[in-house]
Amino acid sequence: MEVDDRARLEETIRAHCDGSRFSEAVTAAVRGFGPEILGYLVAMSKSETDANDAFSLFCEDLWRGLPRFRWASSFRTWAYTLARHALFRLSRDPERRHPKIALSQSPQLAELAVQVRTTTMLAMRTEAKSKITELREQLEPDDRTLLILRIDRKLSWQDIARVMAEEELSAPDVTKIAATLRKRFERVKDRLRKLAAEADV
Repeated sequence: MEVDDRARLEETIRAHCDGSRFSEAVTAAVRGFGPEILGYLVAMSKSETDANDAFSLFCEDLWRGLPRFRWASSFRTWAYTLARHALFRLSRDPERRHPKIALSQSPQLAELAVQVRTTTMLAMRTEAKSKITELREQLEPDDRTLLILRIDRKLSWQDIARVMAEEELSAPDVTKIAATLRKRFERVKDRLRKLAAEADV
């Protein structure tokens, strides 16, 4: 998705929220950002099943949390925060595989989530996994997240700091953590280069 398209999607989601049309906002969010969020979850998960389960948790969290979202960041940044937390909860407690609220409360959203999963997974299965992607899988989860968000998704350092934080950050904290993440990013790139050299890639 191009930058302008993302901006228009953000505006659409915000307009729905401002009008308290949260079902429409969630539908627009899953349709627009769902594929890239699921792509992140696939890259971070041990299996397609785990990625799909994490995506279901993400949709649950989105459905529940959007009315309380305060727009301290972009919606996209917040969506990655939800996705990362869903992955963490799933790895910590596999029994959370099935959402506690049935998305059948919103049949349109449930159907859309299935459509996003099916279409995205089919596209990803047909893409050949690059050598660099295979090397990334040897890294720690937070290091992989850092690479995906900065290189693949092109998030700003401030947004990455918000995604990777365990709690809401003040502006000075965002700046401080962003600086730390920049240094970590350089170390991760060095590690990746060493792995590439060892694998003769």
